[in-house]
Amino acid sequence: MPHRERGMDEAALPAEYRQIFAVVRAADGPVMAKKVCAALKLGATPREVEPMRGKLARLAQRGWLRKTAGGRFTGTL
Repeated sequence: MPHRERGMDEAALPAEYRQIFAVVRAADGPVMAKKVCAALKLGATPREVEPMRGKLARLAQRGWLRKTAGGRFTGTL
């Protein structure tokens, strides 16, 4: 997954990450990994939520999302 650079849009992301990014962007405010799992029709057990949290963190580390102090994620575009 590429680091976000000026002028890049979400089309640069792999398909799975575009879906995650779209869920976060469509939310009314910062979201938790569990809510993203629910929106993507995944389970709500740690087995599904923890990998999602990792993907959200990766998106945040690469500049696509922001992670709040409370561990929630929000879009930056």
